[in-house]
Amino acid sequence: MDWDIRLKFKSLKTRVLVWFGSVAFVVLSLFALSFNYFINRSIDNNIKLKLQLIAHNYKKYMQMQNIGIAIIRSGKVQNKNSTFDLKDYQQYLYKKENFFIITHKNDDDYIDALYIFKQGKNRIFVYKKNIDNKIENFQDTILNIIPILLIIFIFLAAKMIDKILLPINKLRDATKDITITKFTEELEVPKKDDEIRDLVISFNEMIKRIKEGVELLDRFNSDVSHELKSPLTVIQGEIEITLRKLREPKEYEKSLKIIQKQSQQIELIVKQLLLLTKYSKENIKKSFEKCSLDSLLIEVIDKFQNQLQEKSIKLHLNKIEPIIINANSILIKSIFINIIDNAIKYTPKNKNIFVSLYQDTKIHFIVKDEGIGIDKKHLPKIMERFYRVDKSRNKKIHGFGLGLSIVKNSVLIHNGEIKIDSIPNKGTIVHIVF
Repeated sequence: MDWDIRLKFKSLKTRVLVWFGSVAFVVLSLFALSFNYFINRSIDNNIKLKLQLIAHNYKKYMQMQNIGIAIIRSGKVQNKNSTFDLKDYQQYLYKKENFFIITHKNDDDYIDALYIFKQGKNRIFVYKKNIDNKIENFQDTILNIIPILLIIFIFLAAKMIDKILLPINKLRDATKDITITKFTEELEVPKKDDEIRDLVISFNEMIKRIKEGVELLDRFNSDVSHELKSPLTVIQGEIEITLRKLREPKEYEKSLKIIQKQSQQIELIVKQLLLLTKYSKENIKKSFEKCSLDSLLIEVIDKFQNQLQEKSIKLHLNKIEPIIINANSILIKSIFINIIDNAIKYTPKNKNIFVSLYQDTKIHFIVKDEGIGIDKKHLPKIMERFYRVDKSRNKKIHGFGLGLSIVKNSVLIHNGEIKIDSIPNKGTIVHIVF
């Protein structure tokens, strides 16, 4: 029971109602007290002004039957009319105030009022009896109405809060249905342009991003499984065939070389995946250091000399400038390696590759090849993990579709941009700007 009460109190609606009820109670109480104070002041001032007028012209009103008037000197009544019957008038003679409200002990519906006017040595007493004071009943009524008004306000506030919280409750219910394999439908966007509408729009956009992320994850898992399954199948097959019977040492050596090659492919996939996930914008700055881009580029190019010679490809250094920046040297090298490696892989024999590295307002790294090119429909997707243009996954060109993903991730980590333009059978240009 206590737990249910705690949960209800923790709800937003309950907390808002408690807050609203407290504020409403204070406001209503202050209003009632202020109203009571000002209305009493208004009534008293009105009575005082009337008695003051009579006191200044007391001779004119001496014969009035409903107003008591007395002229007092040295504490004694010198003259009075028949209506003046204030017995304890002497207690008011030497007080600083000149206006008094006298309440009846046994009757709250009526009050008496006394005004004293100083005229030389005389004191003019104007005394009004049995003034209607039923306004007090009205004031009491207002005070009694406060709890009723408070209940009405809280009831109306509860209905209003329910209406306001309706889209939020829908949002809450929708989030309860979200799982990795199940997504709720998008919520209807409210017509009113307010914070709730912004929240619903943000939620719908989040659902879209999660759906896209899960789809990418599913494809990623499928691609990883495919890439790892192929070498593992070859390894398992070689082992089974080799162990069926005793063989010559050369046959064992051949099988071991095949197993070695496939295990190297697995190792390369794992290394590339680790490189993709190791660095992020949150931790990359800790690994930044001064790097010579031109030195790193020359070092990378040297490693590809054998591949270039095998295919009789000429690599031209169009423009290489000395550039020093703060960066992660491992990721910078991975950018150079993957871009140049792709250019060599997809460029036919006896063709050319052109490399540039220079700086103006920004740093530019450009690789242009005369390779097979990429169709326009593939360009938006080629930097996704495991995406390969050759849908049949032709193994004549070795690769796992991770290289450009690594490049894209590394460029973004260094706050750079990458642009790829390509024409089938003519070549590709990769332009990276830091």
